[in-house]
Amino acid sequence: MTNIVLFGKPGAGKGTQAEFLKGKYNLTHLSTGDIFRFNIKNETELGKLAQTYINNGELVPDEVTIKMLQSEVEANPESAGFLFDGFPRTIAQAEALDAFLASKNEKITATIALEADDEILVARLLERGKTSGRADDQDEEKIRNRYQEYNEKTAPLIGFYKEQGKFHAVNGIGSIAEITERLSNVIDNL
Repeated sequence: MTNIVLFGKPGAGKGTQAEFLKGKYNLTHLSTGDIFRFNIKNETELGKLAQTYINNGELVPDEVTIKMLQSEVEANPESAGFLFDGFPRTIAQAEALDAFLASKNEKITATIALEADDEILVARLLERGKTSGRADDQDEEKIRNRYQEYNEKTAPLIGFYKEQGKFHAVNGIGSIAEITERLSNVIDNL
């Protein structure tokens, strides 16, 4: 089973690239953002709770996110692997994911970070906000707050996964096809 963590700052292109990778490698794409949006749209308890954090440009607490991801993995027992998009975001989440996968005799195969300059990403998100209707993509201050949260909480994952020999950085600037090719080169050589 191939289990890949795809991460990068908001706007780095994780969702776009995940669409290509899930088809090419027959992976189940688990996007915490998509799962949260589904729950928000359907006004579930989790959705209402997640919305309060998202509206403030904050990350949803670990315990909520972890429980949600575990149930998604368990709902797909026949999968050839998983593409985790937006999770884990903290060392605690990474440790919880490792423990959960180990309980199923599985592990993370690799983590791939899409890297891009903050100013380029802010411009991407503001542009996306014009068409997506997402409030968190229309306010530059909230976007920058999300990047600060990322730097404080998510960036330490680089060291965590480097220690395991599972970290790969990919340039997230270029055409969609160029970035997909860079990601494929990493995955094909695992």
